[in-house]
Amino acid sequence: MKFKKKVFLTVSCLLIFPAFSQQTESDSSAVKTEKRLYLNLDVTSRYLWRGQCWGGDYIAVQPTVEFTLSPKLTLGFWATTNFKKDYFYPDGVSAYKGYQEIDFYLYYQLTEFLQLQLWDYYWPSVSKVAGVDNNYFNYGPDGSKTVDAMLYFDFSDGYRYPFNATISTLIAGNDYRYDSNGDHPKRNFTTYLELGYTFTFFENSSKKILKDIEIAPVIGAVINNKAAYYTYADNDKVSWVNLGVGTTKTIALGNNLSMPLTVSYTHNGATQNTEIFGKNFVVATLSLSY
Repeated sequence: MKFKKKVFLTVSCLLIFPAFSQQTESDSSAVKTEKRLYLNLDVTSRYLWRGQCWGGDYIAVQPTVEFTLSPKLTLGFWATTNFKKDYFYPDGVSAYKGYQEIDFYLYYQLTEFLQLQLWDYYWPSVSKVAGVDNNYFNYGPDGSKTVDAMLYFDFSDGYRYPFNATISTLIAGNDYRYDSNGDHPKRNFTTYLELGYTFTFFENSSKKILKDIEIAPVIGAVINNKAAYYTYADNDKVSWVNLGVGTTKTIALGNNLSMPLTVSYTHNGATQNTEIFGKNFVVATLSLSY
């Protein structure tokens, strides 16, 4: 099996909601004009990205550094590690134990509700693996790099219906499909679609512990996974890999510090390539934001 078919990256993680994808994706809608530097540190019970579990059920640490260059342009860095050095589980199962990832991203606000995002995902193996080139600038079939172009729609501020949507397509890097003999790699442009909604409860509550609790359901699907970039997804049909809901309570600590607490449930509805850790995940995330 090609290395690409065992490992995915980067973006994503974002994202979208803190526990459904890469953490920064969920915070991307608001252009941070009030401060130029944004810092965040997540400690999460496991790294789950778009229904894909990377690094087993180990705790992961995920820092974010984001810098606003202008009201429309933001540059950022995101990373994750579970500090494990073993690449595979000792029983020989093809699942990754140690996992690390380093991403750089760019946000450009096209309109009030539409944002263009570019993510550069780098997911080097934690130890040397035959046939895998961890060179940072290798975007070929044996590399550990991909580039994700996203359109992110966010109607959470100033709109009656606070929903968001993501269209994500891999445009460069290790995203290749092969012929029946495993030869002749061809770029696949794997695409992922996601729709989310945010409910805010107890906005007028006098009790701080209850005030402004957010509930965020999400539906995400891969529509063309022939390159098997999403390892735990169907390859020959639309694959509903990210079905879930998360709840977040943000505690203000003062001095521009806040502590979001998130608990989420995710169901991977793929019928093929079953995730060895199961199809249902509960993830808890503690964040410190400045």
